[in-house]
Amino acid sequence: MIKITLKDGSNKEYQSGITIKEVAESISAGLARAALAGEVDGKVKELDFKLNNDCSLSLLTFADEGGRLAYRHTASHVLAQAVKRMFPNVKLAIGPAIENGFYYDFDTDKNFAPEDLAKIEKEMEKIIKEDISLERFTLPRDEAIKFMEEKGEPYKIELIKELPEGEEISFYKQGDFVDLCAGPHLLSTGKLKAVKLMSAAGAYWRGNEKNKMLQRIYGTAFPKKSELEEYVTKLEEAKKRDHNKLGRELELFTTVEEIGQGLPLLMPKGARIVQTLQRFVEDEEERRGYVLTKTPLMAKSDLYKLSGHWQHYKDGMFLLGDEEKDEEVMALRPMTCPFQFMIYNTKLHSYRDLPIRYGETSTLFRNEASGEMHGLIRVRQFTISEGHLVCTPEQLEDEFKGVVDLIKFMMETLGIQDDVTYRFSKWDPKNKEKYIGNEEDWENVQDQMRTILDHLKIDYKEAEGEAAFYGPKLDIQCKNVHGKEDTIITVQVDFALAERLNMVYVDKNNEKKHPYIIHRTSIGCYERTLAILIEKYAGAFPTWLCPVQAKILPLVDKHHDFAQKVAQMLRDKGVKVEVDTRNEKIGYKIREAQMEKIPYMLVIGDKEMENNAVSVRSRKDGDLGAMPAEQFVDRIVEEIRTRAK
Repeated sequence: MIKITLKDGSNKEYQSGITIKEVAESISAGLARAALAGEVDGKVKELDFKLNNDCSLSLLTFADEGGRLAYRHTASHVLAQAVKRMFPNVKLAIGPAIENGFYYDFDTDKNFAPEDLAKIEKEMEKIIKEDISLERFTLPRDEAIKFMEEKGEPYKIELIKELPEGEEISFYKQGDFVDLCAGPHLLSTGKLKAVKLMSAAGAYWRGNEKNKMLQRIYGTAFPKKSELEEYVTKLEEAKKRDHNKLGRELELFTTVEEIGQGLPLLMPKGARIVQTLQRFVEDEEERRGYVLTKTPLMAKSDLYKLSGHWQHYKDGMFLLGDEEKDEEVMALRPMTCPFQFMIYNTKLHSYRDLPIRYGETSTLFRNEASGEMHGLIRVRQFTISEGHLVCTPEQLEDEFKGVVDLIKFMMETLGIQDDVTYRFSKWDPKNKEKYIGNEEDWENVQDQMRTILDHLKIDYKEAEGEAAFYGPKLDIQCKNVHGKEDTIITVQVDFALAERLNMVYVDKNNEKKHPYIIHRTSIGCYERTLAILIEKYAGAFPTWLCPVQAKILPLVDKHHDFAQKVAQMLRDKGVKVEVDTRNEKIGYKIREAQMEKIPYMLVIGDKEMENNAVSVRSRKDGDLGAMPAEQFVDRIVEEIRTRAK
C-alpha cells in the first residue's frame, strides 16, 4: 500500500500502481469527469500515470493552470496533426500551450490565410470526434534522432541534439501522428470540447531574426462552447482598445517605414500627453528629494566595459565605429546608470551626503529584434523616468521603501494600481557567467531584498534567471489587452557596480566603503505607459492627461470672437483647449469631438454670448446645461489640479 496526500491535506491509502484517474474516480464521479491531469510531488502528469510510492497529489481541472496547459497542449497536437494531414510536406517546429491558448510553428512556403484556418479547424474537429488516444513512449537519444530523420523533421532533430546526455526523450503518438514532446496531455483527443483557431503570423525559429521565418498558427480551447464564445467576445472588445489601432485612430502616434521599425513618431496629441506625464514625474521626484541630471546619449566603449554592460549587454546596443579597424567605438546608451555614477565620482562623499537620489528623463536605445517590436510597447528608442539612489547599507531598506511608495503613488494617480502584479527577479546560479559578483554576494543581497519586500507586504512571485546582471530586482508587470505581460516598472538592488566603478564614501570611522545603489524607474518607459493608458481608458483619458481638455463649438461666425475669449480664459489657467470654427452643423461638430474623446464640449450660441456663459456637454456625465464661463473654468481647473479619474 502507498499513502497519498491530497490537496486538502487528507491522506488516503491505495494499492501501489493505481493511476491518477483511478484516484479521482475513488473520490467522486464528478471529479473524475472534470480532472484533466494530476500534480504529483509538484510535477504535472497525465491521468494514466501510475503512482508507485508515497506522494502528494493534486487533481487538476481547467480551473488550475496545470490543467489548462495540459488541455491546450493537447489542442496544439491536434492542430499539428490536422496540418500534417492537409499539408504533408510541412515541417514541425514547436507547439506549446500559452496563457490564453496555444500555437504551433510550421516550416512551409505557404502563408496560412483565414480560409485555410477555417479548413484546418474543421479537420481538427474531425480528429476530436475520432477520440484518438495519446500514447507516450520514450527512445534512447540515437534512436530518437534516427526516428525523426526518417520522418524528415529537422527542427525536432535540432531539439533532441540539444538535450543533455541521459535526458529522457519522450514522444506522443495519436493515430498516425507522432510528436516529440515532454507532455503532459489529455488521454485522448475526444476530451477537447471547444477549439478555435484565432490567427496566423510569421515567427522566426526560436525568435531569432537570423533564423528562418516560420508560419505560426494561434488557437485557443475551452471545456465549454459558452466559455469559448465569451472569450472571443472579450477578445473583440480588447481589439477595440488595442493601443496600436486606437492610438493611430486618435492621432497619438504613427510609424513610417522610411524611419524604421521600433521608432514610433509621437504626433502632437501623443507628445502632449507624454509632456504632461514627464512634468508630473519630474515635479514629484523633486518634491521627494531627487536631484536632476542631464547626461549624453552616447559614450565610448570604455565606459560600458568598465560598468560591465559591454560584456553582458553588447548585443542589445547600437554601436558606432568598428573595433576590428581599431576605430574609437561609441555606443548609444541602453541605460543611464554609468553616466550618473560618473557624476557621483566627481568628488569624494561622506556618509553624511547619503542618500543621493539622481533622477533623469532619459532617452535610451536598445537593439530589439524586429520580431519582438510592437507599437509603443517594445521599441528601439524610448524615454524613461530613470533614477539611481546611492545609499549606505543601513539606508537601503528605507530608500527601497521610498521608491516603492513613489511608484505606488504614480500608479494610483494613473489608475493602474489594480492592473499590475509583482515579480521578485533573482539570479540563476546555474548560469553564473550571465552575472557579475560571487554566489555569496548574490544570496546575501537577495535575502535582504526578500526581507524588504516582506516588510512591505508585497504579494510577489519569485522568478529565477530574471535578475539584472548586477543585482536582483522587483519587476512590476502589466498585461496588455491581448493578455501579453510586460515589465512596466522595475526596482533593482545593485551591490556590484559601485565596486567596479570605484564608487566610495567615507563612513563614520573614516574608512572608504562601497555604497549600495538602487536602480529604479518611477513611471517606467513613457511610450509603454502611454500604450497602457490608451488601452486602460480606451482612449478616453482622465481630463488632466487629455491632449485636448475642452473643445469650444460656436454655432455660427458671429459667436467666434466670444469663443476665442472663453478659450483664452481657459488657456490662462493652463487648460488645453481648441476652438472649432469650421462651417459645419453643430451636431457634426459634437459627434467629431465625441469620437476624439474630448472631456468637455462647450457650445456657444446667442444666449451663451449674451450671458457670458457656455453650454456644457461632458463626455462622462452628458448634457450639464448652461453655466457661467467662470464657473466652468473653476470646475475644470479643479478637476485637473486633483488629477481626478
